[in-house]
Amino acid sequence: MKEAQMSIPHLFICPISLDLFKDPVTLCTGQTYDRSSIEKWLAAGNLTCPVTMQKLHDLSMVPNHTLRNLIDEWLQRGPQFDPDYLTNIDYLSSLKHNLVSHEATLEMKFQALERIQALSEESTQRNSYLLQLGFLPLLLELVFGQVESKLSQESIKFSEKALSCVLKLLSVGEYESLNMLKKETKLESFKILLEQGTGIAKVSLCHLIEAISSSLETIELCSMLGENRQLLHGLVLLVQQACRASEAGIKAIYALCSLESNREKLVREGVINGLLIYISNAERRERNLAPKALATIEILLGLESAKEAVINNPNGVSALVKMVFRVSDHEGSESAVRSLMVICSDSLQAREEAICAGVLTQLLLLLQSQCSGRTKTKARMLLKLLRS
Repeated sequence: MKEAQMSIPHLFICPISLDLFKDPVTLCTGQTYDRSSIEKWLAAGNLTCPVTMQKLHDLSMVPNHTLRNLIDEWLQRGPQFDPDYLTNIDYLSSLKHNLVSHEATLEMKFQALERIQALSEESTQRNSYLLQLGFLPLLLELVFGQVESKLSQESIKFSEKALSCVLKLLSVGEYESLNMLKKETKLESFKILLEQGTGIAKVSLCHLIEAISSSLETIELCSMLGENRQLLHGLVLLVQQACRASEAGIKAIYALCSLESNREKLVREGVINGLLIYISNAERRERNLAPKALATIEILLGLESAKEAVINNPNGVSALVKMVFRVSDHEGSESAVRSLMVICSDSLQAREEAICAGVLTQLLLLLQSQCSGRTKTKARMLLKLLRS
C-alpha cells in the first residue's frame, strides 16, 4: 500500500519486470536487474544483456547492496525522500555504465570522466554519492587494471583524468579501496605510469603515495611500495629533475619514510643523493621544497648507510651547510643544523668539510637572526662541537 501511494523512482524499477526491485543484482555489463527476472531471462536461453544487448561473457551476478539500501531508505521515508538525491544517483549510474560498457569508446569514457570530475568539484555531497555507487574501485581498475609495457598518448591522457577523479574521492576518505593495488599486476601498472606518464600524472601518483602512507588501513600497501625498487628509483629520478613533479616526488618520499622499514630501501636506491641534488639547485626552482627535502634527510640519518651517503657525496656536507642560514627565511635551518650535528659527531672528515664550507659564519649569522630559540640552542651545540 505504501508503494502504491508513491511514484516509484526510475532508478528503482527493474528494466524487465518494470516493478520495484526486490533483490537487485548487477551483471558484467554494469546493468542491474531483479534477480528473479534476470534468472528467468537466462533460463530461457538468452545470453545477452536485456538492456544493452551485449553478449554476456560472464554470467555471474553481483548483489547491488547500495541500490538495495537506497530502496529501503526510500520506502521508510516515503514522500520526504529528497528527489534531487534520486536524480543525482540516476545520472551517476548512467555515467558508471558508460565507463564499464565494452561498447563505449575511449572518447566516450573520457567524456564521462570529465563529467565525474566536474561533479566531484561541486560539493562533498556529490563525492559521497560517487563513493556510495562504487566509483573509487572502478576508477582504480580503469587506471591500473591492464599492464602495457608501452602506453599510448590516449591511454596516458585517460589515466591522468581518472587519477584526478580518484584523488577527489580520496579527499572524502575510503582508503580501504586502495588495497586493490597490492596485486602485482597493479603495482606494475603503477610503476609504468610513473615512468611514462605526463608531469600531471606523475604528480597525481605521488599524491596517491601520500594518501597510501597516511592511513593505517593501507600500511601493508605502503610497505609493498617500499619494496618495489623500480618504483623507488623512479621517485628518486623525479626528485632530481627540474620540474614541478619533483616537489611532489619529495612529498611522496617523505610520506614513505613514515614507515621505518622503507627507509633503508630508499637509501639503497640513492634517495640521499637525489635529495642533495635538489637542495643544491633549490634556489633556481620556482617552488622551493628544500626544507621538506632536509626534513627527509634528517629522518634518514638515523641509518648508518644514510650518514655514509652524505659524507661520500662530494657536495653532501656543503649542501647542508648552505641551508643553515638563508637571508630569505629560516625554514629548514633547524633540520640542517641537526643533520650536521649527526654527521659531524662521528666524522672528522665531515667536520673539516663543514668548516671549509663556511659553517662557522653561517651559524654565527643564524644566532643573530630572528630564528626560534630552539634552533639557536642547536646552533650553539654545533658550534661547540666544531670548536672542539
